[in-house]
Amino acid sequence: ADYFAKYLHEDEEEGIPVGMSYFCQHRGFTRETIKKFGLGMCPSRNSKMTNDALKAGYKEQFLLATGLSIKSDDGSRIFDRFRERLIFPVHNISGRVVAFGGRTMRTDKNVAKYQNSPESEIYSKKNELYGLFFAKKAIQQNDYVIMVEGYADVISMHQSGIENVVAS
Repeated sequence: ADYFAKYLHEDEEEGIPVGMSYFCQHRGFTRETIKKFGLGMCPSRNSKMTNDALKAGYKEQFLLATGLSIKSDDGSRIFDRFRERLIFPVHNISGRVVAFGGRTMRTDKNVAKYQNSPESEIYSKKNELYGLFFAKKAIQQNDYVIMVEGYADVISMHQSGIENVVAS
């Protein structure tokens, strides 16, 4: 999550002009909101994140098991699942990042708009609600929750001051 956020905020070729531009100009998210939710971006180069993670000491087995990286069909290459995507970290109720959602920046209709982490030892989609970590206090105070469709909907509502909002 830190890697993706750093790339979004510091990379001058892609992160800032593409990712920050989308979040700020197209979605209207403030920098505070982007930081609060830990939004990020994965590089477009096929294996940059994977290679950087391996260099930092992460094991290939972990990258594959969590779905951050994928092996080619013939098993000869490993590449980034979320390459060239904006990143929405999924936090569990205690605030730990357990998965990611990635939105493509391509307009190609053959590319899925969103790609999500697969089920893993640390992530079960049926047990998580996007935004719950950030919404739990407001849910308790208001005694109800609002369910919306997706990541950006949750973030927009929180930014506008309505914080008892989650997405499935």
